[in-house]
Amino acid sequence: MLVEVLKAFLFIILGAVGGYLLRRYLSESKISNAKKTATEMVEDAIKEADRVKKEKVLEAKEEILSKRNELENEVKERRAEILKQEKRILHKEENLDRKTESIEKKENTLDEKHKRLETKEKELDSLKQKQLSELEKISQLTFDEARELLLADVEQRISREMAILIKNKESEAKAESDKKAREIIAYSIQKCAADHVAETTVSVVNLPSDEMKGRIIGREGRNIRALETLTGVDLIIDDTPEAVILSGFDPMKREIARNALEKLINDGRIHPARIEEMVNVSRKEIEEKVKEMGEAAVFDTRVHKVHPEIVKLLGRLHFRTSYGQNVLKHSLEVAHLAGIMADELGANTRIARRAGLLHDIGKAVDHEIEGPHVTIGVDILKRYKENADIIHAVEAHHGDVEPKTIEAVLVQAADAVSAARPGARRETLESYIKRLEKLEEIATSFPGVDKSFAIQAGREVRIMVKSDEIDDIGMVLTAKEIAQRIEDELEYPGQIKVNLIRETRVTEYAK
Repeated sequence: MLVEVLKAFLFIILGAVGGYLLRRYLSESKISNAKKTATEMVEDAIKEADRVKKEKVLEAKEEILSKRNELENEVKERRAEILKQEKRILHKEENLDRKTESIEKKENTLDEKHKRLETKEKELDSLKQKQLSELEKISQLTFDEARELLLADVEQRISREMAILIKNKESEAKAESDKKAREIIAYSIQKCAADHVAETTVSVVNLPSDEMKGRIIGREGRNIRALETLTGVDLIIDDTPEAVILSGFDPMKREIARNALEKLINDGRIHPARIEEMVNVSRKEIEEKVKEMGEAAVFDTRVHKVHPEIVKLLGRLHFRTSYGQNVLKHSLEVAHLAGIMADELGANTRIARRAGLLHDIGKAVDHEIEGPHVTIGVDILKRYKENADIIHAVEAHHGDVEPKTIEAVLVQAADAVSAARPGARRETLESYIKRLEKLEEIATSFPGVDKSFAIQAGREVRIMVKSDEIDDIGMVLTAKEIAQRIEDELEYPGQIKVNLIRETRVTEYAK
């Protein structure tokens, strides 16, 4: 049994040794074959690389040869071109030499001609002097006198031609502009037809009975004196039945007095202390009313972001009149007119409407501050930081400065339209007569004017000219000069028509 085990163990050892030797033999055989294969592959790669190298070298040589041929051809072409350019340059140099010679010859010729011309000019000057002296002897005029006569004649002809040209151009422009202006203004007035109420300087307070007059006067007149002192308004108590008249030029004070007197009459207690109390109450009510009217005006014209103090000043314009025209209503109308015209012309509607509303703001305090209302209004608007365009339009609406924006021109036109509308304003008889006399005086002061007549309530001046002194063309210049002088020397609402009439009469007798 042991022997079999040993045999078996021996066989296992022999088998392991034999297997090891067999695997080693096989492994060495594979390595040998791999080395052989690798050697063959390397040799093949070296051969292939030599072959590719030779091909690339050949290709490079061929390309170098090709480039060399191209460069040689290009060099040949450039040499040929350079030769051509050299030939052209030589040809041009030859031409320039010939031209230079020709120019030198011409210069010599010109010099000779110049010398001959100088000689002839001297001869002409001497002949001219001789002719001038002969002409002076014949005409009995010196050179300066003849020149003045000639210039006067030329000036007269030019003036005539200018007048003809001005007349033609004005006719063309006026026909078109008048049509457009009438359409815009008519449309504006149709859309904005404000009522005008003629204000007076008195107010009437109705009384329940004539007995109330004595109570208003009070013992020894103390009540009436207190009322007049506190309000600054005169009370007129006369034979008018059941009525008391309040007289004063300040409509706001007159309204405060009227309101206070009505409250006293309704209350029945009339004595100085009660009068003072009612006057203070009325003053507060009127101030509140002023604020409400200013706010209503701003709302009605759609003008936004107005300073509260300016709103109050606008409300005060309700109690201010100008030639009988309510200034607040006038300002509202100017704002609407300017806004509508700006919209029609494509201008800034907001600026035109705002400037129109504020253009007479200075009239709210012109009885408290010295100076024209335009200057006062400009100062007020500057104080409350108004827009520069608004301030300029306000400053230019009476022509104190030249309008620089279309909105300023529109405010000026709207102000004239509102003021010039028939019935909008009234004038005192004295100022009306003075204006008519001044119109006629200006017209008759011009040479060639025979008579002048102010008609149409001062809206037109009709002038008769002397036909032997002013011709049809001269009438154009004369009319312009008269109109310009009227603009410079007179103040008036709207516009004045200057109408020149020239009549030529020829009389002959048949015998």
